[in-house]
Formats: sequence, structure tokens, C-alpha cells
Amino acid sequence: MPIWEVILLGLIEGLTEFLPVSSTGHLLLTEHFLGVCTPGKTFEVLIQLGAILAILSVYSVKLTRIATALPYDPRARRFVLSVLLAFLPAAVIGAAGHSFIKSVLFETPMLIAVMLVVGGVVLLFVDRMQLNVRYTNAMDFPPALAFKIGVLQCLAMIPGVSRSGATIVGAMLLGSDKRSAAEFSFFLAMPTMAGAFAYDLYKNWSILQTGDIANIALGFVTAFIAAVFVVRYLLDYVSRHGFALFGWWRIIVGTAAIVAMLALGNTSGCPVVP
Repeated sequence: MPIWEVILLGLIEGLTEFLPVSSTGHLLLTEHFLGVCTPGKTFEVLIQLGAILAILSVYSVKLTRIATALPYDPRARRFVLSVLLAFLPAAVIGAAGHSFIKSVLFETPMLIAVMLVVGGVVLLFVDRMQLNVRYTNAMDFPPALAFKIGVLQCLAMIPGVSRSGATIVGAMLLGSDKRSAAEFSFFLAMPTMAGAFAYDLYKNWSILQTGDIANIALGFVTAFIAAVFVVRYLLDYVSRHGFALFGWWRIIVGTAAIVAMLALGNTSGCPVVP
């Protein structure tokens, strides 16, 4: 890929990873219209490391506080257990369905666009619901609740659904307020995205070339810078304004992609290499 495409995709990853709009869906649709075919769709997964490090840098103080409190604070231990339980379903299903997800779901742009629209409608509907809020702090999510959120996160194996969108909507329907739902999705992103990064690197290391590694490194840095900005300001935004903007964004982008694909007669992804 030329450098400008790598930077563009890195920006899209960083700006959308923690928004409930599906970063993977945006990346894959952008690549579809640009005619970009990356080996094994590994670029899209590996540049997520930049977003992971953005979370770690912004939340470094809080993470350090939690880690140092583990030996004597039951609340900290329960929170870590909740995050690990929430991560477990995605770890199992992601590993079991890795080949199908990468070779079929990632290569079906029409499905991605439709899921953007459907997810936008769901997000608008849930955002307007009068829900019974029982949890206002992500640190207080009980393990059983966290596990249920983790099960719902697995819907994001379908590109276009959105990992953060599935976890945020799931948490809100299960009793959390908007801010704590978004913050828990941040914490859950750490093991989920790190696991996806490690597993994808293990599976596809042999097909990477020097140029691919250079592109991944540039995409990673760009994603990191953009994601830091989002993580710093997202919680305050959703606390005041909710998720309606992101719901409408999904509907507009998904609809535009569907219309463009039908008009161009181009609804197929990259050829799948056995």
C-alpha cells in the first residue's frame, strides 16, 4: 500500500476502535473501495496494538492502582476477575472460528454494510430507552454481569457489529449507565484485542513480508495517536450526549456503502487464498 493509504487506515482504526461504530467494518469497507487486499487481513488486526497501547497510556495510573491493590482489596480482585470472565467467550469463539471469520465474514462487504445499518438502528433505540440503572461504576460490575457482557461481545465477530457497540449496548441493557458501559468496554478491549493480536500474529507470521511489517508499524503509530484522542474525550461526551450521533453515523455510512456497491456492481471481497 502507498503510505497515504496506510496512514488513512491507521487513522480510521484509531478514531473508531473505541466508538460503537465498528472499526473493523470501517477498515474493511475503506479497503474494499480502495481496492486494497492485505495478506490474510492481518494488517487490520495487528494495527489494533496501537489502540491497545493508547488505552494503557491513558489509563496507566488507574491500572497501576488496581494492580497494586490486588493483594489486599477484594473490589480490585473482583474487577479483574470480571474482566477476565468477560474476555473468555471471545477467546474461545475467536480461536475456534478464526478461519471462517477471516476468510468469509471479512470478505463479505455487503454483510458489513448491512450490519452497520442494523447496529445503528439498535444503538439509537437503546440510547432512547428508559432503562433501570443499577451500576454507575465499571469497577462494581459483578462477575456474572461481566460474563454476560462478554457473551454479547462475541456478536462483534461479525464485522460491522462493533466490539465496543456490542459491549456498551449489552451493559446498558443489563443495568449500567452510559459512562460505566463505555468504560467497561475500554477495559475489556485490553485482553480481547491483545489476544486477537497475538493469535493473528501467530497464525500469519509466515506470510508477512518486510513491506507488510513496515506498513503495520506505520499503521500502529497512527492508530495509537488517534486512539489516545478518542479515549481521553469519549466518556465525557457520552455522559452528556449519549450514543445517538454514532447510531446515525453507522446508518449513513452503511447505507452509502450499500448504494455505492450496488451502483458499481462490486459486492465481492478480495479473493480468498486457500
